[in-house]
Amino acid sequence: MKLLLFGATGMVGSRIATEASARGHRVTAASRSGQSPIPGVTATAADAGDPARVAALAVGADAVASACVPPRDGSDPRGPFLALNQALAQGTREAGVARLLAVGGAGSLQVAPGQELSDQPGFPQAALPEALAHRDVLAFYRTLDDLDWTYVSPAAAITPGERTGRYRVGGDELLTDEHGNSRISAEDYAVAFVDELENHAHPRARISVAY
Repeated sequence: MKLLLFGATGMVGSRIATEASARGHRVTAASRSGQSPIPGVTATAADAGDPARVAALAVGADAVASACVPPRDGSDPRGPFLALNQALAQGTREAGVARLLAVGGAGSLQVAPGQELSDQPGFPQAALPEALAHRDVLAFYRTLDDLDWTYVSPAAAITPGERTGRYRVGGDELLTDEHGNSRISAEDYAVAFVDELENHAHPRARISVAY
């Protein structure tokens, strides 16, 4: 499978590139730096917010994926991050690629009917702008009826760790373990992400993955 991956040099994106490449997929890693996240992966400099550049790179790909994150420079990230994803979808569409997968956020996952994680009193205020930016992007994807998108939300805590190959898949709900913790390693998140890429099990849907 040929995959065009944006945000490939970040914590999650580099692990998706590693996982996909290890399974024999042909990965083009796109980032603003143009650096390869791992040896042997083709790298190119590109901005996911440039639909013409996205389209040019995506021609012939089986899927486009985004591990991009909202701006973290202290400005309001909602508008710029939504615009980036709109451009990414436009470029994917113009290239004739049907599938678009996105690394999502956990803040919009439900902890109870009608109650999202980011709305809870203990949610870190510093993380709220990014959570709201991801929520806006999910709402945008849900308006798309001409792309087979999948939005993959991680657990509340996602950090570098071990690749075990184990994870659970949910929908709009926050997944927790028997102790009430919601977590997953970035490595196992990448396993879940590439499994979805290969299996195409949840078209036009948000899924959540956690231990």
